[in-house]
Amino acid sequence: MTSRDAAVLDDPVGESLRGRHAGLARRLGRAVTYLPDVATFSAVPAAAESTDWADLAGLLGSGGFADMFSCRAAPPPDWEPVFTLEGRQMIWRGDRPVQAGATTDPGVVELGAADVPEMLDLVARTQPGPFWPRTHELGTYLGIRDGDRLVAMAGERLRPPGWTEISAVCTTPEARGQGHALRLVSALAARVLSRNERPFLHVADTNTAAIALYERLGFESRTQVTFRGFRTP
Repeated sequence: MTSRDAAVLDDPVGESLRGRHAGLARRLGRAVTYLPDVATFSAVPAAAESTDWADLAGLLGSGGFADMFSCRAAPPPDWEPVFTLEGRQMIWRGDRPVQAGATTDPGVVELGAADVPEMLDLVARTQPGPFWPRTHELGTYLGIRDGDRLVAMAGERLRPPGWTEISAVCTTPEARGQGHALRLVSALAARVLSRNERPFLHVADTNTAAIALYERLGFESRTQVTFRGFRTP
């Protein structure tokens, strides 16, 4: 991998919305955001001008929420800050094989539209990050069940050229410590690599257990990221 190959990861939201997720996008001028109920991620150019922010506000509406993710541009002063979270972007190193049997694990099942109520319930109980009724349309989502109960999940989210983000990795408290996250991330990584793409992910700096797991699986930190959310005027 060259630095040029990874440059698209500097703006993973914008690259996804202008590319493979264009069918799930709303655009106005140079501003772009996802359709409602898919995601709240939005993007403007790194050197955004006032017209770009006005266009994004037009897309989101008055009092709309803009999750600027890894966007380095600062919004106008009348945009209300909602949250700031420090994290990191991690990428697949490529020097470690995926866990044996990851692509054929019989306990890992593919999730779809019929599973959305359970997926939303799992996210509400575990808080892995933003997840909406149509988020599963961003890519493949996999789960692990205990009987008929969904106890763990992970899926594909942002998809800049040549890359696929692994996200929504979560397990119910009573099912933790059984290796579910390792199995799910391994299965997703194997799928991504089979398409000649590379996996990447984002994680909060405070989530040291997840960072350690991802490093064991073959990921390394690429860059620090500040996740920020704002409310439009």
